[in-house]
Amino acid sequence: MEAGKLDRRVAFDAPKKIKDGHGGIKNGFADDADATKVWANFRYLRGGETVQAARLAGRQPIVVTVRSSSQSKAVDTSWRMRDSDGEIYNIRSGPVPSDDRLYLEFTVEGGVA
Repeated sequence: MEAGKLDRRVAFDAPKKIKDGHGGIKNGFADDADATKVWANFRYLRGGETVQAARLAGRQPIVVTVRSSSQSKAVDTSWRMRDSDGEIYNIRSGPVPSDDRLYLEFTVEGGVA
């Protein structure tokens, strides 16, 4: 992959325990200052629809390619990804190294909470 094809800015948010303001702790994600921010390429796969709670839910799987680094290698399926528009994606698989090991691929899914 050519560097010029990495044309989208994304952030990977690590899972984090957050105070809920009532003396308890809940599961959440790192704030923007702690996020791993990288340039990425999006390759859209065929989407689908599933029925959840009697409603159709659109799903859009995407293969996201980023440069391989110690930061991007730390990302796993417990993290989430955000694009520059604020859209949140669940990470379904990855990281998978490219043949030349210069890049990592993640399969993410949009249209989910």
